[in-house]
Amino acid sequence: MTTTNSFSLQIRDDNVGVITMDIAGESMNVLKAAFADEITALLADIKANSQLKGLVFISGKSDSFIAGADISMLDNCNTAAEAEAIGRMGQQMFDQLEQLSIPLVAAIHGPCLGGGLELAMACHARVATTDSKTVLGLPEVQLGLLPGSGGTQRLPRLVGLQKALDMILTGKQLRAAQAKKAGLVDDVVPQSILLDAAVKLALKGKPQRGLPKLNLVGKVLERTSFGRNILFSQARKQTLKKTLGNYPAPLKILEVIKTGVDNGKQAGLAAEAKAFGELCMTKESAALRSLFFATTQMKKETGAGDVKPAKVLKSAVLGGGLMGGGIANVTATKAGVPVRIKDINEQGISNALKYSYSLLQKKFKRRFISKADMQRQMLLITGTTDYSGFHDVDIVVEAVFEDLALKQQMVADIEQHCSENTVFASNTSSLPIGQIAAKAQRPENVIGLHYFSPVDKMPLVEVIAHQATSEQTIATTVAFARKQGKTPIVVKDGAGFYVNRILALYMNEAANILLEGEPVEKIDKALVKFGFPVGPITLLDEVGIDVGAKISPILANELGERFVAPAAFDKLLADGRKGKKSDKGFYLYGNNSKKGKKLVDESVYPVLGVTVAPKLSADEISRRCVVQMLNEAVRTLEEGIIASARDGDIGAIFGIGFPPFLGGPFRYIDQLGAAELVAQLRNLESRFGSRFTPAELLVTIAEQQKRFYD
Repeated sequence: MTTTNSFSLQIRDDNVGVITMDIAGESMNVLKAAFADEITALLADIKANSQLKGLVFISGKSDSFIAGADISMLDNCNTAAEAEAIGRMGQQMFDQLEQLSIPLVAAIHGPCLGGGLELAMACHARVATTDSKTVLGLPEVQLGLLPGSGGTQRLPRLVGLQKALDMILTGKQLRAAQAKKAGLVDDVVPQSILLDAAVKLALKGKPQRGLPKLNLVGKVLERTSFGRNILFSQARKQTLKKTLGNYPAPLKILEVIKTGVDNGKQAGLAAEAKAFGELCMTKESAALRSLFFATTQMKKETGAGDVKPAKVLKSAVLGGGLMGGGIANVTATKAGVPVRIKDINEQGISNALKYSYSLLQKKFKRRFISKADMQRQMLLITGTTDYSGFHDVDIVVEAVFEDLALKQQMVADIEQHCSENTVFASNTSSLPIGQIAAKAQRPENVIGLHYFSPVDKMPLVEVIAHQATSEQTIATTVAFARKQGKTPIVVKDGAGFYVNRILALYMNEAANILLEGEPVEKIDKALVKFGFPVGPITLLDEVGIDVGAKISPILANELGERFVAPAAFDKLLADGRKGKKSDKGFYLYGNNSKKGKKLVDESVYPVLGVTVAPKLSADEISRRCVVQMLNEAVRTLEEGIIASARDGDIGAIFGIGFPPFLGGPFRYIDQLGAAELVAQLRNLESRFGSRFTPAELLVTIAEQQKRFYD
């Protein structure tokens, strides 16, 4: 048996060598530059053994293969050449594996991502487990990078050009069955026989690989120069349409793959390493990598220091509406925790159950889950119109109307029907948690847990602690949210908390610009070009104009005059415009809409008393809206609503889609320069008044020439 720090080689009686990768002290395997020497030493022993008939590469971790490369080594690179050298090292390491004279089979269980998949593709065959944890993908684009160790060249040769472009440009992950269908893996087996299946495949010898299976259209597009030119041209158009030029990595990916297709593998590898080095040095990749590190770091935190969370074995949701149904769904399907829904009538419970069933049915039809999994998850959700079955729940999430008296009554009911340790988490979007807990017998158990709609898709939750909330309650709620697949940030109690507070001023400014005569679609396009997923007017239609109208006075009452909304809400609601939910808002919906194209409802302008007269550039529109968000983000840090710039950046990106390539409000201010932002705000303040007055902390940082991420 040969052993290095992270790899061991054991020769079986059938003369198949099993290489096991197991990095000590880590929950998952990640590839590091230091492994090059270890693998070279291992391969020397393998080549010296003439008795070996084959090799299997397997992970020593119980739940993962290789989760990717160690991204932190890229932060130590000062030049593109240094980063390029890392890519070349990876290429050379995997070339050594590919060039072995005996068959090498990757036995894959759990995540096989990034550099892990690049290693697996350098093997001669791949076997994956049927387990839902097993996923294969190249997600480097999500870090502003491309696969730098041969992935851009090997994947198209295994699955075809179109499938490879789809995977590499989006970072899409395939489950084992999908990977087999695509030609990425050779066999899919239960975990219990993974090693045996891999050994059996190794003893068969190296497989003879032909071209990927394609239909007639696929052959025309991928195997003729004319077809490939069309394919790359269309891919470039679609990429630019989606990224609006804000992300450099996708265009580099297209260039590198095209180089390999046109000029051969070696030319493609050279282009890949060079592009990898260049992308490592971009500000976009630096911002996206910082986001990755921040979220990874947060997963290790409880939100309450060293306090350990209590176990949540059973949960409940109050309210069977859209939010309640969504919360119940992620509790059952993601956390695997039984959840009991209480509503005042059977119809509410039925709607909530139907919501989860429809989502699970979609997953089943797409073969993401089995029918047994679907049924098992549905059985975790039950309903009631009284408090039966509530005596032993560990956490109750309240998702009723934004009415303070009603929420206080819910607290009293739970204190009466549940145990003295049951956590009461309110999904309020604007009411201070301290007010909800004001009449509680056990205020230490009351906390805010603010989800974003739709719950099954939006990754963020705000965990809001009021003054009396115990650290145990905070830790338990953070752990519960994380089990639901959410990224929780702990924020201090206060109107609007963090996300809705910074969003409100951004939306108000968009409304001000609209009332000045700028067209709806021009405002939306300006902010989408800046990097937001949708424009502010579209967002208002999606969330509901009535919701905005309800939240706005609460924020203005608690936080002051700058939160007073423009006089638009009342006029819109008087005209029956609630947005998409009522098929009437700023845009056309239902029978009046045009399929595939979003059209403005021109009748909204006379309702608002607006005469359309465009004057501002797209940059001026986006600047006015964005600086409001940046300035208010700094105020929340100044007031201690958020604990750190890091939490503020994660909250803005995951909660409202602040452009990830900018790294979040605080990283963007650092990039822009605090002094420059203060100057912009002062200029706008002189024109529009005190709503643009810079936050004191921002002025201080500008004067002291500091940064939020020093």
